Amino acid sequence: MKKVIIIGGVAAGMSAAAKAKRLNKEAVITVYEKTDIVSWGACGMPYYIGGFYDSPNTMLARSAEAIIKSGIDLKVKHEVLKIDAVNKKVLVKDLVNNREFEDSYDSLLIATGANSIIPNIQNINIGNVSALKEFNDALNIKEKMNDADIKNVVILGAGFIGIEAAHALKHIGKNVTIIQYSDRVLGNKFDKEFSNILAEHVKKNVNLRLNEKAVSLEADDKNNVKAVVTDKGKYEADYVIVAVGVRPNTDLAKKAGIKLMDNGAILIDREGKTSIDSIYAAGDCASIYDKVLDEQNYAALATGANKLGRMAASNLLGGHEKFIGSLTSACVLVFELEAARTGITEEEAKKRNINYKTVTIKDTDHTHYYPDYQDLHIKLVYLSDSRKIIGGQVLGKRGAVLRADVISACIYAGLTVDELGMLDLCYAPPFAKTWDSLNVAGNAAK
Repeated sequence: MKKVIIIGGVAAGMSAAAKAKRLNKEAVITVYEKTDIVSWGACGMPYYIGGFYDSPNTMLARSAEAIIKSGIDLKVKHEVLKIDAVNKKVLVKDLVNNREFEDSYDSLLIATGANSIIPNIQNINIGNVSALKEFNDALNIKEKMNDADIKNVVILGAGFIGIEAAHALKHIGKNVTIIQYSDRVLGNKFDKEFSNILAEHVKKNVNLRLNEKAVSLEADDKNNVKAVVTDKGKYEADYVIVAVGVRPNTDLAKKAGIKLMDNGAILIDREGKTSIDSIYAAGDCASIYDKVLDEQNYAALATGANKLGRMAASNLLGGHEKFIGSLTSACVLVFELEAARTGITEEEAKKRNINYKTVTIKDTDHTHYYPDYQDLHIKLVYLSDSRKIIGGQVLGKRGAVLRADVISACIYAGLTVDELGMLDLCYAPPFAKTWDSLNVAGNAAK
């Protein structure tokens, strides 16, 4: 009887457990999760604290009870302390009863996710300062935001979570300041001309401070934050959200002698296998195969975590399924503006000395004679010789994200800009023009 242990019960871990149980009902699938929350969507947290929906249970994909009922041996509040790869055992601590025990496996999946990076800032551990990463973070912040005395919120970091949190907090009437140490928002996920458009839009909604570094926090007489001091100024703060990025949670893997990437993520192959036989990894703790670059890369995205977990399930049971590859497709709602990207950026292509070209257009999302048409900005990155599309970015107030999905499909299919120019896309005046903006972009490519 095959015995599989999975460390971590969120996206990758539970996707793997559910699929493995469906593939082999006789297999013993044990999941160890150190918290009491499993199978939940962290991407919903900003919208919960912003009052877009009321119940935190909306973020739960499946309850622990339902998972156990399906035949999976789920152990919540159980922390794996050590992996013994030689003897195929793990040391586990039952956090409720404070006891340790060993368990054995035939194959093991590490799905321990990532931790929030907490910057080295003076007084960072005072009250009313929190990351937005764990389920309880969302519950605590939501409760704090109900306090009318919490008026000024400072967000450290202008990445996806920082921007989404700013949007959410403005929605409930808070005064928001974002402090970002670099000169752009959303990191390097978009090329500079697109991130500039996004930054200007953010500035219309909240106080965005670029090229500014937080150096310390000031506390009031209750040891709660009252101000954020930067290298350029000082900002009143009744609450601070730390959103400067994540770091792969791979101490277990490192101690077990598993090979890691430079950033600390577990290096896996296209089957999800680590450098040690019978041990696999998936999710934010591991690398992911990049289809365009044809190499292992790192991208902490829920989509990739779920897909890798699902694929790894077959291999945990003895299969040899290979991951088709990620395009690190991602999207974000920046207040009223949709932004999406897929494949690689021009900056990435240039850094890797790829022989590429780009085309950028500004068009509208539908016909000018149907009311409320909006601008769409589209950029394509494509190979100079074959003209195959290898990347795309779209910005707009409506329809941007779904058009980026079309570009993603084009990259997977190996289509050229010329084929995109003639792609048969839907048309009706409320949705598009006779020549959709994607057709226009493809036909504009020289």
